[in-house]
Amino acid sequence: MFKNFAFFFFFATLLLPNIILSFTEPLTLLGSITNIILPGGIIYFLMSISTKLGRTIWLFFPLIFFAAFQIVLLDLYGKSIIAVDMFLNLVTTNTSEVTELLGNMLPIIGLVAILYIPSLICGIHFIRHKVTLSRIFLRYNRKVAITMTSCGFILLLVCICSEKTYSIKRDLYPVNVCYNVYLAIDRTKRTADYHQSSSGFTYNAISSRQPETREIYILVIGETARAENWQLHGYERMTTPKLSSRNDLFICDNAYSESNTTHKSVPMLLSPVDATDFDKNIYKVKSLVTAFKEAGFHTTFLSNQRYNNSFIDFFAFESDTTIFIKEIPEKNKSLDINSKPDSELLPLLDLILLKQTPKHLIVLHTYGSHFNYRDRYNKEEEVFRPCDYPNANKNNRDKLINAYDNTIVATDRLISQCIERLDSINGISGLIYTSDHGEDIYDDGSNRFLHASPRPTIHQVHVPLFAWLSDSFKEMYPAITSALENNMHLTISTSRSFCPTSLDMAGIKISGNVVDTTASLFSNSYIPREPIYLDDHNKAVPLKEII
Repeated sequence: MFKNFAFFFFFATLLLPNIILSFTEPLTLLGSITNIILPGGIIYFLMSISTKLGRTIWLFFPLIFFAAFQIVLLDLYGKSIIAVDMFLNLVTTNTSEVTELLGNMLPIIGLVAILYIPSLICGIHFIRHKVTLSRIFLRYNRKVAITMTSCGFILLLVCICSEKTYSIKRDLYPVNVCYNVYLAIDRTKRTADYHQSSSGFTYNAISSRQPETREIYILVIGETARAENWQLHGYERMTTPKLSSRNDLFICDNAYSESNTTHKSVPMLLSPVDATDFDKNIYKVKSLVTAFKEAGFHTTFLSNQRYNNSFIDFFAFESDTTIFIKEIPEKNKSLDINSKPDSELLPLLDLILLKQTPKHLIVLHTYGSHFNYRDRYNKEEEVFRPCDYPNANKNNRDKLINAYDNTIVATDRLISQCIERLDSINGISGLIYTSDHGEDIYDDGSNRFLHASPRPTIHQVHVPLFAWLSDSFKEMYPAITSALENNMHLTISTSRSFCPTSLDMAGIKISGNVVDTTASLFSNSYIPREPIYLDDHNKAVPLKEII
């Protein structure tokens, strides 16, 4: 009968993520079998309780949502359960970004629709027509379900006793996803309370420089720029012709971000927090913007991103002047705000520099190389062709790479023009650039695309990092300039070093142990450390263990 077929079809679709995850995740054979038998038995048992199949189907809607979400993410990243960061991305990613991404995921979304929508439609039909399952059918299947569940609990007990690394919260679907939902809710609440929890924070910052000396510093935070596609970092293509022609840059080829998600990596760049203390301190500290203000600097934050009610917004609005250019209403409503190139930040930068402020910090948060790549550059920066990919897939990789490389060309022009402006200023000045994280673009024959996967690749964390200092800066501070030059040859965590390096560049001294002075690249006491990564549960783990 059709209703019996619908019962088993629905059961199979709910169990499908467990089956796939048992192959994609780093589970033992015993753990993989447990991941199928125990959840399958429990689902089977719950489905066999009520004769009202339509109601049962709709009561399982949360599990349907998880299953659909999980399959989409497995297609996108190839492995890993739905991470905490995936749930947080739902509330911190703007609508335009979601639209760009979904437009290139139609095949897998279509497959998920085929799998789950028919059951929901049948559920509505069964409810309206009061279709019920026979009690004999349910009684028999309930016995099978109890047996299956009992075997599952025995397997779980064996896993817990025999496998030291086994964890129900990490390895058993959908328990692990439910736990991640809990963590996401907890972090969202703690983030909402940020202004209260950080209200008493202070750097007690002072400037060690002469008050009459004019100082202008620009910190540029890139988006989704991976080091391997930068000519400046050894790439064979001329993606950074302007910067590569300079001989006055301090370049690090061995720099790594401690997160592949923007909502974590940017706050670490802008604060003294890194992967080792992120979960403990990110809700308590303020950004380096506040330190600059305490030291007598005027501060400006210019962004080509959208509001997302995260730490990035909180830190940005610590500035004396904060402008998100995509939040400025367009007179021409037909224009796509999300397609604004980063070059539109330059007119605002010019207005800021015209003010002749004696001491000024300017933070530029760009949109850099974020997908959709074709929207990140002007026509004159379209150097690599063809770049007109119809959608993002493995077959279009060459065109995707061309478009991605064009975004680096655009970034090269932007930063070069920032340096030219600083170079024309009468005073001392400096600029530091790095990116929040990198990107997968179907590398090494894989199906991995984009970033923010629970388990990153080297492409997602190896980032560009370089600095420029004015001649007057180098003449006035030769010792720390020499230290910077020496340290740039070492392994660097951008998440750990960006903030203390920026403070040292401006001669800002912090009392207490708020800032790790051994992480500053201007310090002769700089101590490199093995690259680490902030995992989905906000634990610092050695990078080599997960890539």
